[in-house]
Amino acid sequence: MRVIDFLQPALIKADLQASTKAGVLGELAELLARQQPVVDAAVLRKVLEEREQLASTAIGDGIAIPHGKLDVVGQLVGALGRSRAGIEFDSIDGKPTHLVFMLVAPSSSTGVHLKALARLSRLFRDADFRQRLLTADDSAGMYRIISEEDAKC
Repeated sequence: MRVIDFLQPALIKADLQASTKAGVLGELAELLARQQPVVDAAVLRKVLEEREQLASTAIGDGIAIPHGKLDVVGQLVGALGRSRAGIEFDSIDGKPTHLVFMLVAPSSSTGVHLKALARLSRLFRDADFRQRLLTADDSAGMYRIISEEDAKC
């Protein structure tokens, strides 16, 4: 599975404005809703917040992968946001989160959803990859880095 299969360039925000976990979830939900009008941003935000109440999706090293399911999306879709300042996301390592990759899948796509989570986890383990995303000039640069990394697989 490649990340560019479920991430479009328009769904990358290089400079998140929110400074809280709830704010970031809302900002990414709004970004997705603008690109996919069938998605209600408020409903998506609630789904993501409910998942976060179970356990934080911040996996450490400045990465969070909030995820949820909505039947209105026809297939797995992702959105990526970057906060240069960092956000308190209840990370397992206690450090600020800088890269937030939101995944949304239809309820019926458990296998694809889990494969995407595994792929993202593998990618984000690479410190060089994370650093390149953090220092990219803009959204287009971030997408290019992800595309290059996908091509290696």
